[in-house]
Amino acid sequence: MSFREDNEDGREIRKPFLHTGSWYRMGSRQSSVMGSTTQVIRDSISVVFCVLVVALGPIQFGFTCGYSSPTQEDIINDLKLSVSEFSLFGSLSNVGAMVGAISSGQISEYIGRKGSLMIAAIPNIIGWLAISFAKDSSFLYMGRLLEGFGVGIISYVVPVYIAEISPQNMRGNLGSVNQLSVTIGIMIAYFLGLFVNWRVLAVLGILPCTVLIPGLFFIPESPRWLAKMGMTEEFETSLQVLRGFDTDISVEVNEIKRSVASSGRRATIRFSDLKRKRYWFPLMVGIGLLVLQQLSGINGIMFYSSNIFANAGISSNKIATLGLGVIQVIATGVTTWLVDKSGRRLLLIVSSSVMTVSLILVTAAFFLEVVVSEDSHLYSILGILSIVGLVAMVIGFSLGLGPIPWIIMSEILPVNIKGLAGSTATMANWLVCWLITMTANLLLAWSSGGTFAIYTVVAAFTIAFAAIYVPETKGRTLEEIQSSFR
Repeated sequence: MSFREDNEDGREIRKPFLHTGSWYRMGSRQSSVMGSTTQVIRDSISVVFCVLVVALGPIQFGFTCGYSSPTQEDIINDLKLSVSEFSLFGSLSNVGAMVGAISSGQISEYIGRKGSLMIAAIPNIIGWLAISFAKDSSFLYMGRLLEGFGVGIISYVVPVYIAEISPQNMRGNLGSVNQLSVTIGIMIAYFLGLFVNWRVLAVLGILPCTVLIPGLFFIPESPRWLAKMGMTEEFETSLQVLRGFDTDISVEVNEIKRSVASSGRRATIRFSDLKRKRYWFPLMVGIGLLVLQQLSGINGIMFYSSNIFANAGISSNKIATLGLGVIQVIATGVTTWLVDKSGRRLLLIVSSSVMTVSLILVTAAFFLEVVVSEDSHLYSILGILSIVGLVAMVIGFSLGLGPIPWIIMSEILPVNIKGLAGSTATMANWLVCWLITMTANLLLAWSSGGTFAIYTVVAAFTIAFAAIYVPETKGRTLEEIQSSFR
């Protein structure tokens, strides 16, 4: 769509309305680039604001993950817990998250993405308060389960909401903000854990959700969810707000309407329907990536990083853990910039390759430490090598396997099965996360080298999985991606 206008010299200038990802074409090339850049920035402000608001949810997610590392010693001493009891405490958030994840799809389908996040925030707040006032393990466990329930909903709804509101040329960048926020939450927990005791740290954990709740009143609902629910007027209003009031949204509106019409607005999908290839293949890719993400052992490493550093001979283990959190944030920030340039699939392959090499180094270092005298110079060198490998593994994870599975999951699942399939994939992620978190301390006590050898095999398998099965979704609309599986 365009309109004509003559300039002072009588030359015709064509000025099309801006569609998502399109450019003004006015006179000279320079004015075209400058004008389009200004327009894209202005029209993306609403989307970026929405992403920043919902990113408070993943910050809460990360804070929950990072809480157990700096507090382990103090909680065990104050409440007289055993290592096994604390391991149970650390892993119970994953049990709660499984319940939250399996219900997240249905909740978000019936009351919307915003309403789901509102529900998720409340048990998080109650859970942190229960932990902060705990006098014995029962309150700790209850609080951790409530936190996990909220986090399970957040982990599904936030990437889906971001994918559904983002223009196709920014979807990867904005989708990566989800995992970037998780790493920021982990880093904040590590940093504050240096200065405050575990009860005060639990009270501070309330803050992200207390800001998220009022923030949700200032952002629009997902236009794709509104379209699926048949709320045509609200759908177009939401999309217009997100794309900017000067933007012609007719093409995108028609594309979304066609996609919703072909899927069936309120068609009931059962588990038996997932046997059809158009459903089972994207679901297999989504579940496969989210399961492999956790089988890499990253949460076991991040939950108990202070102990790992102590075992490697690092005296200031809490500071080293904070440094690891900072590195993770920086590496994930790089991915946020790269993902719409290099593509999802390539980053996954590079990420898994870096993890495999670094885990081989960590495995070798821990196995050799067993046979080397602790007083020898070689023993200290092996300790340094294990730390270098651990840091490289976290960097590799942050470059792809951390953020991209959530982006892929939110992009490839067809709209009519997204609730059922997405919550199933998210629950699988949390189930494996629980197994890894529950067993990490026990496995490390059994054999540090053996533990990292298992993680190495998983990272190597992930390279093959990404190369063979994962489709490239860069630069394609959600409707194009999902229709390609039909």
